[in-house]
Amino acid sequence: QVRLVESGGGSVKPGGSLRLSCEASGLKVDYSAIGWFRQVPGKEREGVSCISGRDGRTYYEDSVKGRFTISSDNAKSTVYLQMNSLKPEDTALYYCATGGAWCDGYERYMKNYGSWGQGTQVTVSS
Repeated sequence: QVRLVESGGGSVKPGGSLRLSCEASGLKVDYSAIGWFRQVPGKEREGVSCISGRDGRTYYEDSVKGRFTISSDNAKSTVYLQMNSLKPEDTALYYCATGGAWCDGYERYMKNYGSWGQGTQVTVSS
């Protein structure tokens, strides 16, 4: 059974940094696509970033490019999301999810068929 557990959320001031972790069990991270999503109340969950364990390719949503970095540690079965230069608009509940092996179309695939963690809250406020 696939299980994902997020951690690392918290409250920071604008310009600050956080590193989110997604610890996976029941799957091989190096054979899977792992995505990070975020959601604010009243809005649809949106994809932020994705990494494919098969070839290491990464994807970033436009608003986080240059500020967020996704990486994986296969030995620890953990995927990280390093978030720098945080903005108030990054405030959301962040989830990791998995589904399939590739990041192409990951948002739609994971929303419909993926396994999800419970989420970790990120709040960016002065």
